[in-house]
Amino acid sequence: MHILKQVDRILEKIEGHLIVLILSLMILLSFGQMLLRNFFDLGIIWGDTLLRQWVLWLGFLGASMAAKQNKHISIEVFSNFLSPYWKQIIKSFTQLAAGIISGFLAWSAWSFMIFEKESESVLFLDLPVWIFQIVLPYSFIVIALRFIISGATVENSDSGQPL
Repeated sequence: MHILKQVDRILEKIEGHLIVLILSLMILLSFGQMLLRNFFDLGIIWGDTLLRQWVLWLGFLGASMAAKQNKHISIEVFSNFLSPYWKQIIKSFTQLAAGIISGFLAWSAWSFMIFEKESESVLFLDLPVWIFQIVLPYSFIVIALRFIISGATVENSDSGQPL
């Protein structure tokens, strides 16, 4: 488990840098497109398509980081009525269930990406579509692992000891 946590920390740093890079490139490309269109009646034909792909990457990398930092969407209807012990039990169960579901989503995303690769679809500049879809299975695999690690290492909030 220690090795998985170490790899997870490295992935978190890489993802953070990648998010900053993609967001910076998106701002530059959007601004460049605006300038080209408004002042020169020109534009980069594939620019908008690339921006849509980068939005996909930002969304999935952001979801992966949210799972790491436990900032994902959660619904806690009965949390005010439960003891801390039962809160931790339920949290562990939901984290493990989310990990399993994310694993299934990773498998589906992988199948989808392979289908696109076999169909040899091209997005722009002769770049295959599947290259931009690599983020889908990657993110779901990492999200699944993060949920499973989190669910397996839930601590009792009273004692700080694992349940």
